[in-house]
Amino acid sequence: MNATMTSEQPRNASHVRQTLIGIGITVAIFAAAIGGAAAGTLENMERERAILLETILSGDMNAAERESRIQVAKTRLVDLERMVLRDKKLIGRNTPAVRAAFDNYDLTFLVHASTEKSRSIADHWLGQVGVSTTALMNARMGRR
Repeated sequence: MNATMTSEQPRNASHVRQTLIGIGITVAIFAAAIGGAAAGTLENMERERAILLETILSGDMNAAERESRIQVAKTRLVDLERMVLRDKKLIGRNTPAVRAAFDNYDLTFLVHASTEKSRSIADHWLGQVGVSTTALMNARMGRR
């Protein structure tokens, strides 16, 4: 009886060791995948700006709810814009996204640009994309 227990112990220890090695490799692969998927400051700012614009253009909420969401997004976006402007990692990157971001300052840094021009974010953005408030107010809703 003791002979069978001792012969199974090394086999169990070997199996446990292989299982732990397999788990360790799996964890390392997941950690590498997660670490490589981290977004930079510019990507985070662009995502937050898209959320703000979606809130501004949404017809699914009342004015008070829209204003509340805009204020929250505006606060986050101010911080993200500052982070991008101070990000030393972007200096050496000459990617199309980085070039476009800094070439289109008034659209990229929406909160800063609208504040500099003393306009609301919505008015500033609409003006930058070529839509005036007057044209928007005179537009009729219809089917094409």
